[in-house]
Amino acid sequence: MGEFTMPSLGADMDEGTLVEWLVAAGAEVARGDVVAVVETAKSTIEVECFESGTVTELLVEPGTTVPVGTPLAVIASTTAGTPPVPPRAAPAGAALASPLVRHQAYEEGVTLQAVHGTGRGGRITRADVSHAAHPAAKRIAASPLARRLAETLGVDLSTVKGTGSRGAVRADDVRAAAGAVGGEPAPEAVTEPPAPTGPPPVPSGPPAAPSPDDRLAIARLMTRAKREIPHYYLSTVIDLAAAVDWMRHENDARPVPDRLVPAALLLKAVALAAREVPELNGHWLDDRFVPATGVRLGTAVSLRGGGLVAPTLADADRMPLTDLMAGLKDLVARARHGRLRASETADPTLTVTNLGDQGVEAVFGVIYPPQVAMVGLGRVSDRPVAVDGMLAVHPTVTATLSADHRASDGATGSRFLTALDRLLQHPEDL
Repeated sequence: MGEFTMPSLGADMDEGTLVEWLVAAGAEVARGDVVAVVETAKSTIEVECFESGTVTELLVEPGTTVPVGTPLAVIASTTAGTPPVPPRAAPAGAALASPLVRHQAYEEGVTLQAVHGTGRGGRITRADVSHAAHPAAKRIAASPLARRLAETLGVDLSTVKGTGSRGAVRADDVRAAAGAVGGEPAPEAVTEPPAPTGPPPVPSGPPAAPSPDDRLAIARLMTRAKREIPHYYLSTVIDLAAAVDWMRHENDARPVPDRLVPAALLLKAVALAAREVPELNGHWLDDRFVPATGVRLGTAVSLRGGGLVAPTLADADRMPLTDLMAGLKDLVARARHGRLRASETADPTLTVTNLGDQGVEAVFGVIYPPQVAMVGLGRVSDRPVAVDGMLAVHPTVTATLSADHRASDGATGSRFLTALDRLLQHPEDL
Protein backbone atom coordinates (compact mmCIF):
# COMPACT_ATOMS: atom_id res chain seq x y z
CA MET A 1 0.00 0.00 0.00
CA GLY A 2 1.48 3.35 -1.02
CA GLU A 3 0.52 6.99 -1.03
CA PHE A 4 0.49 9.29 -4.03
CA THR A 5 1.50 12.68 -2.62
CA MET A 6 1.60 16.27 -3.81
CA PRO A 7 4.98 16.32 -5.58
CA SER A 8 7.66 18.97 -5.32
CA LEU A 9 7.87 20.43 -8.82
CA GLY A 10 10.59 22.96 -8.11
CA ALA A 11 12.86 24.18 -5.35
CA ASP A 12 10.52 27.10 -4.69
CA MET A 13 7.30 25.07 -4.52
CA ASP A 14 5.72 24.83 -1.07
CA GLU A 15 2.18 23.93 -2.12
CA GLY A 16 0.11 23.05 -5.14
CA THR A 17 -3.51 22.97 -6.25
CA LEU A 18 -5.06 19.72 -7.44
CA VAL A 19 -6.82 20.80 -10.62
CA GLU A 20 -8.22 17.48 -11.81
CA TRP A 21 -8.05 13.75 -11.28
CA LEU A 22 -7.46 11.79 -14.50
CA VAL A 23 -8.24 8.47 -12.78
CA ALA A 24 -11.07 7.22 -10.61
CA ALA A 25 -11.00 5.10 -7.46
CA GLY A 26 -10.60 1.48 -8.51
CA ALA A 27 -8.54 2.29 -11.63
CA GLU A 28 -5.44 0.29 -12.47
CA VAL A 29 -2.36 2.47 -12.96
CA ALA A 30 1.19 1.75 -14.07
CA ARG A 31 4.37 3.56 -13.16
CA GLY A 32 4.63 6.64 -15.36
CA ASP A 33 0.89 7.01 -16.01
CA VAL A 34 -0.41 10.57 -15.78
CA VAL A 35 -2.98 10.52 -12.99
CA ALA A 36 -3.57 14.15 -12.03
CA VAL A 37 -3.17 17.77 -13.11
CA VAL A 38 -1.52 20.05 -10.55
CA GLU A 39 -1.24 23.83 -10.68
CA THR A 40 1.74 25.62 -9.12
CA ALA A 41 2.46 29.33 -8.88
CA LYS A 42 4.21 29.05 -12.24
CA SER A 43 2.47 26.51 -14.40
CA THR A 44 -0.03 23.67 -14.75
CA ILE A 45 1.68 20.27 -14.83
CA GLU A 46 0.55 16.73 -15.55
CA VAL A 47 1.72 14.48 -12.72
CA GLU A 48 2.68 10.84 -13.10
CA CYS A 49 2.47 8.15 -10.45
CA PHE A 50 5.66 6.37 -9.46
CA GLU A 51 4.32 2.92 -8.71
CA SER A 52 1.96 0.42 -10.28
CA GLY A 53 -1.20 -0.75 -8.62
CA THR A 54 -4.84 0.05 -7.99
CA VAL A 55 -6.14 3.43 -6.89
CA THR A 56 -8.14 2.51 -3.81
CA GLU A 57 -9.02 5.99 -2.59
CA LEU A 58 -8.83 9.62 -3.72
CA LEU A 59 -8.11 11.73 -0.65
CA VAL A 60 -8.22 15.30 -2.02
CA GLU A 61 -10.97 17.00 -4.00
CA PRO A 62 -10.11 18.95 -7.18
CA GLY A 63 -9.63 22.64 -6.48
CA THR A 64 -7.94 22.00 -3.13
CA THR A 65 -4.55 23.59 -2.36
CA VAL A 66 -2.32 21.47 -0.14
CA PRO A 67 1.35 21.54 0.94
CA VAL A 68 3.99 19.49 -0.87
CA GLY A 69 4.04 15.94 0.52
CA THR A 70 0.34 15.82 1.37
CA PRO A 71 -1.20 12.42 0.48
CA LEU A 72 -3.53 12.83 -2.49
CA ALA A 73 -4.48 9.19 -3.11
CA VAL A 74 -3.85 5.65 -1.91
CA ILE A 75 -2.45 3.11 -4.36
CA ALA A 76 -2.47 -0.60 -3.52
CA SER A 77 0.38 -2.49 -5.14
CA THR A 78 -0.73 -5.35 -7.40
CA THR A 79 2.44 -7.27 -6.50
CA ALA A 80 1.75 -7.47 -2.80
CA GLY A 81 -0.21 -10.72 -3.09
CA THR A 82 -3.61 -9.14 -2.69
CA PRO A 83 -6.10 -9.11 -5.54
CA PRO A 84 -6.64 -5.70 -7.11
CA VAL A 85 -9.78 -3.74 -6.39
CA PRO A 86 -12.17 -4.13 -9.33
CA PRO A 87 -12.36 -0.88 -11.32
CA ARG A 88 -15.56 0.98 -10.77
CA ALA A 89 -17.73 1.70 -13.74
CA ALA A 90 -17.75 5.29 -14.84
CA PRO A 91 -20.69 7.09 -13.25
CA ALA A 92 -23.65 7.95 -15.43
CA GLY A 93 -23.03 11.12 -17.35
CA ALA A 94 -19.25 10.94 -16.90
CA ALA A 95 -17.39 12.59 -19.75
CA LEU A 96 -15.17 10.47 -22.00
CA ALA A 97 -12.14 12.62 -22.78
CA SER A 98 -8.37 12.35 -22.92
CA PRO A 99 -6.14 14.19 -20.43
CA LEU A 100 -5.24 16.70 -23.13
CA VAL A 101 -8.91 17.44 -23.85
CA ARG A 102 -9.65 17.70 -20.13
CA HIS A 103 -6.83 20.18 -19.73
CA GLN A 104 -8.12 22.22 -22.67
CA ALA A 105 -11.57 22.27 -21.09
CA TYR A 106 -10.08 23.46 -17.80
CA GLU A 107 -8.18 26.26 -19.54
CA GLU A 108 -11.26 27.41 -21.46
CA GLY A 109 -13.67 27.08 -18.52
CA VAL A 110 -15.78 24.36 -20.14
CA THR A 111 -17.72 21.79 -18.09
CA LEU A 112 -17.16 18.47 -19.87
CA GLN A 113 -20.41 16.94 -18.62
CA ALA A 114 -22.27 19.53 -20.67
CA VAL A 115 -20.34 18.83 -23.89
CA HIS A 116 -21.70 16.51 -26.59
CA GLY A 117 -18.88 14.25 -27.75
CA THR A 118 -18.62 13.67 -31.49
CA GLY A 119 -15.74 11.23 -31.33
CA ARG A 120 -15.92 7.44 -31.43
CA GLY A 121 -18.13 6.06 -28.70
CA GLY A 122 -19.20 9.54 -27.68
CA ARG A 123 -15.66 10.59 -26.75
CA ILE A 124 -15.18 14.36 -26.47
CA THR A 125 -12.67 15.86 -28.90
CA ARG A 126 -10.70 19.10 -28.83
CA ALA A 127 -13.04 20.49 -31.49
CA ASP A 128 -16.02 19.73 -29.23
CA VAL A 129 -14.44 21.70 -26.40
CA SER A 130 -13.56 24.60 -28.71
CA HIS A 131 -17.14 24.69 -30.01
CA ALA A 132 -18.51 24.67 -26.47
CA ALA A 133 -16.14 27.45 -25.43
CA HIS A 134 -16.86 29.58 -28.50
CA PRO A 135 -20.28 28.50 -29.79
CA ALA A 136 -20.60 31.52 -32.05
CA ALA A 137 -17.27 30.95 -33.76
CA LYS A 138 -17.39 29.38 -37.17
CA ARG A 139 -14.87 26.61 -37.78
CA ILE A 140 -13.04 27.38 -40.99
CA ALA A 141 -11.90 24.39 -43.03
CA ALA A 142 -8.20 24.81 -43.74
CA SER A 143 -5.11 22.67 -44.08
CA PRO A 144 -2.54 22.74 -41.25
CA LEU A 145 -0.01 24.41 -43.55
CA ALA A 146 -2.57 27.05 -44.51
CA ARG A 147 -3.23 27.80 -40.85
CA ARG A 148 0.50 28.16 -40.10
CA LEU A 149 0.94 30.39 -43.14
CA ALA A 150 -2.03 32.52 -42.14
CA GLU A 151 -0.58 33.05 -38.68
CA THR A 152 2.87 33.84 -40.11
CA LEU A 153 1.56 36.25 -42.78
CA GLY A 154 -1.13 37.84 -40.62
CA VAL A 155 -4.01 36.67 -42.80
CA ASP A 156 -7.54 36.32 -41.41
CA LEU A 157 -8.72 32.91 -42.63
CA SER A 158 -12.34 34.00 -42.51
CA THR A 159 -11.62 36.40 -45.38
CA VAL A 160 -9.94 33.80 -47.62
CA LYS A 161 -11.84 31.99 -50.36
CA GLY A 162 -10.85 28.34 -50.27
CA THR A 163 -10.16 26.39 -53.45
CA GLY A 164 -9.69 23.01 -51.84
CA SER A 165 -12.10 20.16 -51.35
CA ARG A 166 -15.50 21.46 -50.13
CA GLY A 167 -14.11 24.98 -50.02
CA ALA A 168 -11.21 24.23 -47.66
CA VAL A 169 -8.53 26.92 -47.55
CA ARG A 170 -5.20 25.78 -49.00
CA ALA A 171 -1.74 27.28 -48.55
CA ASP A 172 -1.86 28.85 -52.05
CA ASP A 173 -5.11 30.58 -51.10
CA VAL A 174 -3.42 32.17 -48.11
CA ARG A 175 -0.44 33.26 -50.21
CA ALA A 176 -2.79 34.82 -52.73
CA ALA A 177 -4.70 36.61 -49.98
CA ALA A 178 -1.44 37.94 -48.55
CA GLY A 179 -0.53 39.35 -51.94
CA ALA A 180 2.37 36.93 -52.37
CA VAL A 181 3.62 36.16 -55.86
CA GLY A 182 3.24 32.46 -56.78
CA GLY A 183 5.66 29.71 -55.92
CA GLU A 184 6.53 28.14 -52.62
CA PRO A 185 7.56 30.52 -49.84
CA ALA A 186 10.94 30.16 -48.24
CA PRO A 187 10.65 27.07 -46.02
CA GLU A 188 11.98 28.89 -43.00
CA ALA A 189 9.06 31.29 -43.19
CA VAL A 190 6.73 28.42 -42.30
CA THR A 191 8.37 25.72 -40.29
CA GLU A 192 12.04 26.41 -39.60
CA PRO A 193 12.68 28.04 -36.22
CA PRO A 194 14.32 31.47 -36.30
CA ALA A 195 18.01 31.80 -35.57
CA PRO A 196 18.06 33.14 -32.01
CA THR A 197 20.20 31.24 -29.53
CA GLY A 198 17.38 30.53 -27.12
CA PRO A 199 14.04 28.78 -27.05
CA PRO A 200 11.52 29.98 -29.64
CA PRO A 201 10.01 33.35 -28.68
CA VAL A 202 6.39 33.84 -27.69
CA PRO A 203 4.53 33.62 -31.01
CA SER A 204 2.23 36.62 -30.73
CA GLY A 205 2.60 39.90 -28.94
CA PRO A 206 4.45 40.72 -25.75
CA PRO A 207 3.88 38.40 -22.79
CA ALA A 208 1.48 39.48 -20.12
CA ALA A 209 3.02 40.83 -16.96
CA PRO A 210 3.64 38.11 -14.34
CA SER A 211 0.95 37.85 -11.70
CA PRO A 212 1.78 38.80 -8.10
CA ASP A 213 1.89 35.09 -7.21
CA ASP A 214 4.35 34.40 -10.03
CA ARG A 215 6.59 37.26 -8.98
CA LEU A 216 6.40 36.22 -5.34
CA ALA A 217 7.34 32.60 -6.12
CA ILE A 218 10.32 33.69 -8.21
CA ALA A 219 11.35 36.32 -5.67
CA ARG A 220 11.33 33.80 -2.83
CA LEU A 221 13.53 31.39 -4.73
CA MET A 222 15.98 34.05 -5.87
CA THR A 223 16.17 35.55 -2.38
CA ARG A 224 16.92 32.14 -0.91
CA ALA A 225 19.51 31.44 -3.57
CA LYS A 226 21.34 34.74 -3.15
CA ARG A 227 21.22 34.46 0.64
CA GLU A 228 22.41 30.87 0.93
CA ILE A 229 24.65 30.35 -2.09
CA PRO A 230 28.04 32.11 -2.32
CA HIS A 231 28.03 32.90 -6.05
CA TYR A 232 31.07 33.54 -8.19
CA TYR A 233 30.87 34.65 -11.81
CA LEU A 234 32.96 34.07 -14.94
CA SER A 235 32.43 34.95 -18.59
CA THR A 236 34.05 34.41 -21.96
CA VAL A 237 33.38 35.38 -25.57
CA ILE A 238 33.23 32.35 -27.89
CA ASP A 239 33.92 32.53 -31.62
CA LEU A 240 31.07 30.70 -33.38
CA ALA A 241 32.34 30.96 -36.96
CA ALA A 242 33.18 27.26 -37.19
CA ALA A 243 29.90 26.23 -35.54
CA VAL A 244 27.71 28.46 -37.72
CA ASP A 245 29.49 27.44 -40.95
CA TRP A 246 29.15 23.75 -40.08
CA MET A 247 25.49 24.22 -39.14
CA ARG A 248 24.67 25.90 -42.45
CA HIS A 249 26.39 23.14 -44.40
CA GLU A 250 24.63 20.48 -42.31
CA ASN A 251 21.24 22.13 -42.81
CA ASP A 252 21.64 22.02 -46.58
CA ALA A 253 21.34 18.22 -46.36
CA ARG A 254 18.50 18.16 -43.83
CA PRO A 255 14.74 18.40 -44.37
CA VAL A 256 13.29 21.64 -43.08
CA PRO A 257 11.74 20.20 -39.87
CA ASP A 258 15.11 18.75 -38.86
CA ARG A 259 17.23 21.84 -39.49
CA LEU A 260 19.31 23.08 -36.61
CA VAL A 261 19.52 26.48 -34.96
CA PRO A 262 22.48 27.75 -32.89
CA ALA A 263 20.59 27.01 -29.66
CA ALA A 264 20.84 23.27 -30.30
CA LEU A 265 24.62 23.44 -30.73
CA LEU A 266 25.04 25.64 -27.67
CA LEU A 267 22.93 23.40 -25.43
CA LYS A 268 24.67 20.23 -26.59
CA ALA A 269 28.06 21.82 -25.98
CA VAL A 270 26.96 22.90 -22.48
CA ALA A 271 25.82 19.35 -21.72
CA LEU A 272 29.10 17.85 -22.92
CA ALA A 273 31.11 20.41 -20.95
CA ALA A 274 29.10 19.50 -17.85
CA ARG A 275 30.06 15.86 -18.38
CA GLU A 276 33.72 16.85 -18.66
CA VAL A 277 33.59 19.04 -15.53
CA PRO A 278 31.31 17.05 -13.19
CA GLU A 279 31.99 19.38 -10.26
CA LEU A 280 29.37 21.71 -11.75
CA ASN A 281 26.80 19.05 -12.56
CA GLY A 282 24.88 17.97 -9.48
CA HIS A 283 23.30 19.23 -6.26
CA TRP A 284 24.31 20.71 -2.91
CA LEU A 285 22.56 18.54 -0.33
CA ASP A 286 23.16 18.16 3.42
CA ASP A 287 26.16 20.51 3.32
CA ARG A 288 27.98 18.58 0.62
CA PHE A 289 28.12 18.33 -3.14
CA VAL A 290 26.43 15.27 -4.65
CA PRO A 291 27.53 14.75 -8.27
CA ALA A 292 24.86 13.66 -10.72
CA THR A 293 25.09 10.39 -12.62
CA GLY A 294 23.88 12.03 -15.85
CA VAL A 295 23.28 15.45 -17.34
CA ARG A 296 19.71 16.69 -16.93
CA LEU A 297 19.90 20.08 -18.59
CA GLY A 298 17.33 22.59 -17.39
CA THR A 299 16.28 25.23 -19.93
CA ALA A 300 14.70 28.42 -18.60
CA VAL A 301 11.46 29.19 -20.48
CA SER A 302 9.39 32.36 -20.08
CA LEU A 303 5.67 31.69 -19.95
CA ARG A 304 2.97 33.48 -21.94
CA GLY A 305 1.18 34.61 -18.81
CA GLY A 306 4.41 35.64 -17.12
CA GLY A 307 6.67 33.64 -14.85
CA LEU A 308 9.40 31.15 -15.55
CA VAL A 309 9.84 27.38 -15.62
CA ALA A 310 12.93 25.30 -16.35
CA PRO A 311 11.95 21.94 -17.90
CA THR A 312 14.71 19.41 -18.32
CA LEU A 313 16.32 17.62 -21.23
CA ALA A 314 17.30 14.27 -19.72
CA ASP A 315 20.66 12.84 -20.83
CA ALA A 316 21.25 15.90 -23.00
CA ASP A 317 24.94 15.00 -23.32
CA ARG A 318 24.03 11.73 -25.08
CA MET A 319 21.24 13.03 -27.31
CA PRO A 320 21.94 13.41 -31.04
CA LEU A 321 21.61 17.01 -32.15
CA THR A 322 18.44 16.26 -34.12
CA ASP A 323 16.78 14.71 -31.05
CA LEU A 324 17.94 17.54 -28.81
CA MET A 325 16.53 20.10 -31.23
CA ALA A 326 13.18 18.30 -31.38
CA GLY A 327 13.11 17.83 -27.62
CA LEU A 328 13.79 21.51 -27.02
CA LYS A 329 11.00 22.65 -29.35
CA ASP A 330 8.58 20.18 -27.77
CA LEU A 331 9.43 21.20 -24.19
CA VAL A 332 9.12 24.92 -24.89
CA ALA A 333 5.78 24.50 -26.66
CA ARG A 334 4.29 22.34 -23.91
CA ALA A 335 5.72 24.53 -21.14
CA ARG A 336 3.94 27.53 -22.60
CA HIS A 337 0.67 25.60 -22.86
CA GLY A 338 0.84 24.17 -19.33
CA ARG A 339 1.34 20.58 -20.50
CA LEU A 340 4.60 19.63 -18.85
CA ARG A 341 4.86 16.41 -16.91
CA ALA A 342 6.28 16.23 -13.42
CA SER A 343 9.23 14.12 -14.59
CA GLU A 344 10.19 16.94 -16.98
CA THR A 345 10.50 19.48 -14.18
CA ALA A 346 12.26 17.32 -11.61
CA ASP A 347 15.92 17.43 -10.62
CA PRO A 348 17.75 19.39 -13.33
CA THR A 349 21.47 19.07 -12.66
CA LEU A 350 22.51 22.26 -14.49
CA THR A 351 20.33 25.05 -15.90
CA VAL A 352 20.87 27.26 -18.94
CA THR A 353 19.29 30.69 -19.17
CA ASN A 354 19.27 32.25 -22.61
CA LEU A 355 18.17 35.80 -23.32
CA GLY A 356 19.74 36.01 -26.75
CA ASP A 357 16.37 36.32 -28.47
CA GLN A 358 15.74 39.39 -26.31
CA GLY A 359 18.87 41.11 -27.63
CA VAL A 360 20.85 40.69 -24.40
CA GLU A 361 24.64 40.51 -24.82
CA ALA A 362 25.30 38.64 -21.56
CA VAL A 363 23.28 37.29 -18.65
CA PHE A 364 24.60 36.34 -15.21
CA GLY A 365 21.94 34.07 -13.72
CA VAL A 366 21.06 33.22 -10.15
CA ILE A 367 21.60 29.55 -9.31
CA TYR A 368 18.48 27.41 -8.81
CA PRO A 369 19.01 25.51 -5.53
CA PRO A 370 19.96 22.79 -4.96
CA GLN A 371 21.95 23.04 -8.22
CA VAL A 372 25.47 24.45 -8.01
CA ALA A 373 25.79 26.29 -11.32
CA MET A 374 23.92 28.16 -14.04
CA VAL A 375 25.09 28.91 -17.56
CA GLY A 376 24.03 32.14 -19.27
CA LEU A 377 24.01 32.68 -23.04
CA GLY A 378 23.62 36.01 -24.79
CA ARG A 379 22.73 36.78 -28.38
CA VAL A 380 24.84 35.68 -31.31
CA SER A 381 26.31 38.84 -32.79
CA ASP A 382 29.04 39.75 -35.26
CA ARG A 383 32.17 41.14 -33.64
CA PRO A 384 35.74 41.86 -34.73
CA VAL A 385 38.10 39.02 -33.81
CA ALA A 386 41.79 38.41 -34.34
CA VAL A 387 42.50 35.42 -36.60
CA ASP A 388 46.14 34.55 -37.35
CA GLY A 389 47.19 38.12 -36.73
CA MET A 390 44.48 39.53 -38.99
CA LEU A 391 41.23 41.27 -38.10
CA ALA A 392 38.01 39.49 -39.12
CA VAL A 393 34.32 39.74 -38.27
CA HIS A 394 32.85 36.52 -36.87
CA PRO A 395 29.61 35.51 -35.13
CA THR A 396 30.25 35.29 -31.40
CA VAL A 397 28.36 34.64 -28.18
CA THR A 398 29.07 35.65 -24.60
CA ALA A 399 28.83 32.63 -22.30
CA THR A 400 28.71 33.19 -18.55
CA LEU A 401 28.89 30.90 -15.55
CA SER A 402 27.35 31.49 -12.14
CA ALA A 403 28.67 28.87 -9.73
CA ASP A 404 28.46 27.90 -6.07
CA HIS A 405 31.79 28.55 -4.31
CA ARG A 406 31.02 25.80 -1.80
CA ALA A 407 31.13 23.18 -4.55
CA SER A 408 33.80 24.59 -6.89
CA ASP A 409 36.17 27.47 -7.43
CA GLY A 410 37.25 29.79 -10.23
CA ALA A 411 39.72 27.29 -11.64
CA THR A 412 36.97 24.70 -12.02
CA GLY A 413 34.65 27.24 -13.61
CA SER A 414 37.38 28.26 -16.02
CA ARG A 415 37.83 24.64 -17.08
CA PHE A 416 34.13 24.48 -17.85
CA LEU A 417 34.09 27.59 -20.04
CA THR A 418 37.30 26.49 -21.77
CA ALA A 419 35.70 23.11 -22.52
CA LEU A 420 32.59 24.85 -23.84
CA ASP A 421 34.69 26.99 -26.19
CA ARG A 422 36.72 23.99 -27.41
CA LEU A 423 33.62 21.91 -28.10
CA LEU A 424 32.05 24.65 -30.20
CA GLN A 425 35.18 24.88 -32.35
CA HIS A 426 34.53 21.28 -33.42
CA PRO A 427 30.75 21.18 -34.02
CA GLU A 428 31.01 18.01 -36.10
CA ASP A 429 31.79 16.14 -32.88
CA LEU A 430 28.77 17.40 -30.94
